[in-house]
Amino acid sequence: MPLACRAAFAICAGGGCTDCRKRVFRVRFGRKSIFFVIAATALIFYCVAMKQRVVFFLYPGIVSLDVSGPLEVFAAATDLLERSDRKGQGYTPVFAACTPGPVRTSSGLELMAEAALENITPDILVVPGAPDAETAAKNSQILEQVRRAAARAGRIAGVCSGAFILAACGLLHGKRAATHWLVANRLAELYPQTAVEPDAIFVRDGNTSTSGGVTAGIDLALDMVEEDYGDRLALEVARVLLLYRRRPGNQSQYSSALAAQVNAGRFAPLVRWMEENLDSNLSVECLADRAHMSPRSFARVFPAQTGSSPARFVEGLRITRARELLEAGAESFASVAQLAGFGSEERLRNAFIRRLGLSPHQYRSHFFKGEQS
Repeated sequence: MPLACRAAFAICAGGGCTDCRKRVFRVRFGRKSIFFVIAATALIFYCVAMKQRVVFFLYPGIVSLDVSGPLEVFAAATDLLERSDRKGQGYTPVFAACTPGPVRTSSGLELMAEAALENITPDILVVPGAPDAETAAKNSQILEQVRRAAARAGRIAGVCSGAFILAACGLLHGKRAATHWLVANRLAELYPQTAVEPDAIFVRDGNTSTSGGVTAGIDLALDMVEEDYGDRLALEVARVLLLYRRRPGNQSQYSSALAAQVNAGRFAPLVRWMEENLDSNLSVECLADRAHMSPRSFARVFPAQTGSSPARFVEGLRITRARELLEAGAESFASVAQLAGFGSEERLRNAFIRRLGLSPHQYRSHFFKGEQS
């Protein structure tokens, strides 16, 4: 909510305002009351028409995509609003740093900070990540300016490892949070008061949102657009940016297949075979036989290599396949269950709820919601 809207609340002596867009008032009859209602309504209309100031905090070594991804979402949303005769709404981006001037990103690209963070009041404060964000989170100047800016901001967002800076400022204390899956355990270790969700695309807890790695910042920004202007605009922004889909926050950051490619090592050929034969018997005994190992040795070595038990790993691959089928428009849950290797709709449903927090029906409905509108 734009900060100026808070002034409108003070005008509503009856305390009836719950949302600046609803413009609901408790009205006391009389000339003075009518005057205040008219004044408050005019002010709120003005506030709604104001663009929200999105302040991107720049510091040395940030990942440029952590900035440019959300930036393009907010820019596309603003452009679509203006094209639909809703001029004056949307977002105004501002690049700020501890000291104004050029800031070099991890890729060598230079971004120009036009203002000092301490001199600007954000409606939305975005803190991007960096390969060495843990070190940045020990910089007293960075922490002081972010902490003060956050106190002035309406909403706060941490992209990727930017969560380390937010946590170091105490902004994630007692809250749920996401970050890049590679450093999720480290964030949880350093800040045990934060409930880190290592597999989430993004997490919104109160006025604070955090996202997983790099491109997940796009999903976080889309969630903010939906919160401000509704699902239809968020979907249209996703289409404009040629995104395949808009992912829910609780979707896995990476597929089990991708995780396997990263971690499988000696089991890489086995994993490829598993992906090609998900509807086959993938018991420990069967997999151990293909790996030329005893079931006991396989059950011990496979988790050490991949970070997952064989059963959980197989289930992850099957969920990935089921998601692909649902996203491609498969209509029969029974056929999805068979092709993905679950065998029955009930097992498919139980696995989805256990791993994704959604039923297959809810999952498919989410991605196709609004497609026909």
